[in-house]
Amino acid sequence: MADFALSRDPYGRLVLTAGDGVEHVAVVPVRAFPIGAPDEGLSLVSADGRELAWVERLDALDAPRRTLIEQDLASREFVPEIRAIRAVSSFATPSTWTIDTDRGPTTLVLKGEEDIRRLARSSLLIADRSGIQFLVRDIGALDRPSRKLLDRFL
Repeated sequence: MADFALSRDPYGRLVLTAGDGVEHVAVVPVRAFPIGAPDEGLSLVSADGRELAWVERLDALDAPRRTLIEQDLASREFVPEIRAIRAVSSFATPSTWTIDTDRGPTTLVLKGEEDIRRLARSSLLIADRSGIQFLVRDIGALDRPSRKLLDRFL
């Protein structure tokens, strides 16, 4: 369904106006496949959890609606992508990792090997002690030293 308008209310909440003119305040965009296909399949959900609109592809929307949805998603989703693993403090857990991400260099503390989840054959989600999720989109795309360090924990 693409027959809707989007705006923000004075409190910054997303407002969906359906094709019949009914307004829904505090709408939340939810990705169907946030890691595997982030721009495909997005639901706009009411404050009580009912789906109000389905967006097949985000890039199919006009720029104003797409921008509002992307801003809302960006304010809630924070999953830095690991580009390189520079060092680990220990191969026993907990260990501190020095990494480069798509958002810059940082460190994460891995509590246990169970905090590394395989999403697909070549992608991982790594949970930091503080709850931040880090994504390794493609293990094969990491440099050789990074893969070698990561292999010690897999």
